[in-house]
Amino acid sequence: MNVIIKNILRFAVILLLQVLILNKITLRWWSEPSGFPIFIPYVYPLFILLLPFETPVWALLILGFVLGISVDTFMNTAGMHACAAVLIAYLRTNVLSALLPRNLSEYSGQHPSIRSMGWMPFLVYSTFLILLHHFVFFGIELWNFSNFGALLLKICVSAVTSMLFIIVYLLLFTRQNTARI
Repeated sequence: MNVIIKNILRFAVILLLQVLILNKITLRWWSEPSGFPIFIPYVYPLFILLLPFETPVWALLILGFVLGISVDTFMNTAGMHACAAVLIAYLRTNVLSALLPRNLSEYSGQHPSIRSMGWMPFLVYSTFLILLHHFVFFGIELWNFSNFGALLLKICVSAVTSMLFIIVYLLLFTRQNTARI
């Protein structure tokens, strides 16, 4: 399948998954009303994380903005998702360059995945960018650092939950290598 069509389909699936299913799931870790605030697991940054290695930064920035503003439109969040998505799109290439042993140009025709990077490098890559996304998003959402401990707890728990959903997505929608006998 053509890479552009594949990424358009991935964009649509991830956006619909986020907007129609995950935005409706609100998780509360404490039962008391004044306890930990409700949060939603965010997996839409996975689209940016899975774009091909050779995607130029300008294209990443445009796609990050389009993805973020699409989520903002459905969630009525006035650019907060767009800001966080553009930031991780901007830093993606540097994070990949720091984690991978070879130059990114040597991974022609591939995209970041468990198969191309291995489990640990991919989890470090995705966890770092998801944590950064959540820090920016929740920092803008709360807009004050008076209760920094609660903010950090919300970021960490949201990131862990998002990473669990991302791993499930990858296990469901990634083809595994099958050994031929």
